[in-house]
Amino acid sequence: MRRMLIWLRNIILVAVAIVVVLAAVVLVNTFRQGSKQIAVSPAPKVAVDEQAAAQRLAEAIRFQTISNAFNPDQAAVPLRAMQAHLAASFPAFHAATKLEVVRGYSLLSTWQGSDPAAGPIALLAHQDVVPVAPGTEKDWQHPPFDGVVADGFVWGRGSWDDKGNLYSILEAAEALAKAGFRPKRTIYFAFGHDEEVSGTRGAQAMAALLKSRGVKLDFVLDEGLLITEGILKGLDKPMALIGVAEKGYATLVLNARATPGHSSMPPRETAIGMMSTALTHLENARLPMQIRSTVAEMFATIAPEMSGFNRVVLSNLWLFKPLLLREFEKSGPTEATVRTTTALTIFNAGDKDNVLPGNAEAVVNFRLLPGDTQASVTEHVRKVVGNEKIEIKPYPGNTDPPPVTGIASESYRALNTTIREVFPDALVAPGLMVAATDSRHYAGVTDNIFRFSPVRANSEDLKRFHGTNERLSIANYADMIRFYRRLMEKL
Repeated sequence: MRRMLIWLRNIILVAVAIVVVLAAVVLVNTFRQGSKQIAVSPAPKVAVDEQAAAQRLAEAIRFQTISNAFNPDQAAVPLRAMQAHLAASFPAFHAATKLEVVRGYSLLSTWQGSDPAAGPIALLAHQDVVPVAPGTEKDWQHPPFDGVVADGFVWGRGSWDDKGNLYSILEAAEALAKAGFRPKRTIYFAFGHDEEVSGTRGAQAMAALLKSRGVKLDFVLDEGLLITEGILKGLDKPMALIGVAEKGYATLVLNARATPGHSSMPPRETAIGMMSTALTHLENARLPMQIRSTVAEMFATIAPEMSGFNRVVLSNLWLFKPLLLREFEKSGPTEATVRTTTALTIFNAGDKDNVLPGNAEAVVNFRLLPGDTQASVTEHVRKVVGNEKIEIKPYPGNTDPPPVTGIASESYRALNTTIREVFPDALVAPGLMVAATDSRHYAGVTDNIFRFSPVRANSEDLKRFHGTNERLSIANYADMIRFYRRLMEKL
């Protein structure tokens, strides 16, 4: 008995020692890392004629530049009308730059720098917008293409994505050109016309043109992650995320074939039944959640700024990663940062209630974490579906994730400091862009691709992205103009 008590005592002592050591390690990890934020002084707040700028953006929204993957010329008339508006609105910019029209509608302007040895950069935006979901027009506070300025906002489709970036870049460049400014390094302004349908005609063509001329860009800045407010628990400051990585895009078409026939004599195996089973399996066997390099860097940067238990968790992922992933799984936006997502988007089968269709087709869209590929995802689908009667084909325009941009470069630091100068209340961290942007087409002409939109947004604002009541605050828009002006001035 005495020996057993001694044994139990030793076990308890060992357990207590382990807990104490574990607690000590957790505490050391939590508090040994100081802030990774760059100390900068706020830039002087440059005067912006906010109302005039807002009106120009509102006018741009009235051009319904809706792109179509199957009809490249669908938006020809509104695109050309908007481009005439650009020329009329920003004459000093157009006088200072050389404009080339690529593939009919994309705009590539070159502002020649004063220092030939300084590496050129490219500022990207796109002219096209997504359509409004049929039947939802009545849900808009102001008609989506009326370009209304009201209640401190510019309302309408494209105000945020992406005419807000396009016009704020040009507002900034126009002001600089009027003041006689000339950039030190050459700046390319690359405005695609089909980003919303993969950018293969616009951005891809402009990037190929630059490559054919031997141009090597120091960096590319495109639309992307935002300045979020009140979204991350335990963080009481706005967080500006610079997208240094982007997910890949892979859409697969699944086709199940069976013998068609009369519904009064159904076989045991039908096209719809096979496809339904396959899609259920895909939804139930999602690819695993993983914290890879970019997201890990984001957590490491954010952790010292957090409070309470959230700081403990992010500082000790080696211990709390399962807990964090369970929390991320509860929300689509957060889950998308740690998983290659599976989205069932289209299903077609049958055309008559008493006829068994001989074909059922489904479209499944995957957004690939860096590290996954089209090939690895296709293999995953084959294994999960497990039915040789279902054909699997890739969709045109699929792309693997582009290379990840390192955060040790001078260009990342320049972007980081500019954000801190214009938005001094914001913290800055690297992040993963979960959607696809035109920037991925520029991987052949630069090693540094950044995806950042200088737009403040809360959780309610995020619902407006590609949704109903898209809008941009006038005050926010003025800060966007200030951001792009500051960036061009200091480079």
